[in-house]
Amino acid sequence: MLPVVSVLVGIFAISADAKIIRTQLRHSSLRADTARLKADYPYYHTSAEIESETARLLQACGESAKTNSSTANNVTITEVRIKTPGSNPKNRVSIVFGEHSRELISPETGLMLFKMLCGDIESKKELAVEALKSSEFQLVLNANPRSRLKVEEGDYCLRANPAGVDLNRNWDEKWTLNKHAESSDQYPGSAPFSEPETQALKSLITDFRPTTFLSVHSGTLGMYMPWAYDSQHLAVRNRSEMLSVLFQVDGDHCQCPFGAAGLEVGYDCPGTSFDWVYDHLNVPFSFAWEIYANPLQVESLKQRWTEEKDERGLLLLQENLGSEELAKLYKGHHSDFLSLAQQEAKLTTSDSCFSTFNPGTQKDFEESVDNWATSYLRMATETAKYLKRSKV
Repeated sequence: MLPVVSVLVGIFAISADAKIIRTQLRHSSLRADTARLKADYPYYHTSAEIESETARLLQACGESAKTNSSTANNVTITEVRIKTPGSNPKNRVSIVFGEHSRELISPETGLMLFKMLCGDIESKKELAVEALKSSEFQLVLNANPRSRLKVEEGDYCLRANPAGVDLNRNWDEKWTLNKHAESSDQYPGSAPFSEPETQALKSLITDFRPTTFLSVHSGTLGMYMPWAYDSQHLAVRNRSEMLSVLFQVDGDHCQCPFGAAGLEVGYDCPGTSFDWVYDHLNVPFSFAWEIYANPLQVESLKQRWTEEKDERGLLLLQENLGSEELAKLYKGHHSDFLSLAQQEAKLTTSDSCFSTFNPGTQKDFEESVDNWATSYLRMATETAKYLKRSKV
C-alpha cells in the first residue's frame, strides 16, 4: 500500500423523495428502465457500486483517509481526502466528476484515480507515489447524483439536475451573460448557486482551498483553461504555466485541442465551475477537460487539430481562431462548451446519447479509464513543479 494519502471523493447526493425526483426530472422524453445500465453495459459502476468501492478503498488507504460532506436542501455530497501522512503538500488538487449525469465515463476515471492513489493498481504505483510527494487530492466522484440515478435506469440523454438546470452554468462567474432559456440544455437556473448541488460543491471546494482544479466532462476531446465565459479572452494570470501544463499532458494523453475554453470552441459559456474557481478562489491552475469522443469522430478531430497546429504553430495557443473556424474543427462533436443547437449530430435515441458521451465497449472503456486517470496524476505532478518554484 502507498504511504498514506488524502483524496476527496464526492460520492452521492441522494434526495430522500424518489417520487419527487421522478416527477421533476426534465429535458428528457426517454422512459427509463430499471437496472438498464448494468444490463446494457455491465462494466460500468452504479451509484451503489461506486459507494461500496469507495468504502473499500478508504479502508485500504489507511487511517489518513477521511471523509466529509456538505448538504444543501436535503442533497448531500460526500468527499474523501487523501494525502501522505504528516505532510502538508503545497499542491492541493481538486477534481470534480459527473457534473452532467449522462457523462458516466467521467466518474469512472475518478474511481480509477482513487484506486491508483491507494496502491490498488500495481502498474501505476510509482507514478502515484511521485504525485503524492507534493500533492493532496480532492475527488468529487458524482456532482449530479439525483439525475445520475435516472441515467442508470436508462435515461442516457439526461444532462441537467432534477430542476432542469445545467450545473456547469450555475456558478457565479459572469452568470448574467448566460441567455439560455429554461427550455435549453444549458439553462443556468434562476440565480447563481440556485441549485443544492452547486451550493454543496462550492462549500467543499472552498474549504479545500485548491491550487489545482479540474472539471471532467465528455462528448468530445479537449483540454481547456479559462476563460469559458466568452470567446474573446484568454486568462492572464498564470497563463503561460497553464498552457505549458496542457501542452505536456495533451501530447501523451489526448492529442486534441487545448487552450482557453471560449477561444478553442468559439462559443460563450458563462457560469462554469472552473472559471469561478480560477477567479473567486484565485486558483493558479484551473482546467476543464473533455475526455471522450465517439471513436468514429476521434480521428477526424485529431487530424483537423494537427492541421491547425501545423499551419499556425505556437501562435495557436494565443490567438482566437474565430467561431466559424472552430465550429468546423468541432463539427459533429458534443462539447460541454458548445450548444447542442450549434452541433449537427442529433441525439435522437438513448443509445445515440450513450455512445456520444461514453465508451460503448469494454475495451474502449478500460483504455479510456486508464489513460485519463493516469493523466490526472501527470497533471498534479506538472502543476506541483510550477508551484514549488513560485510564491503561490
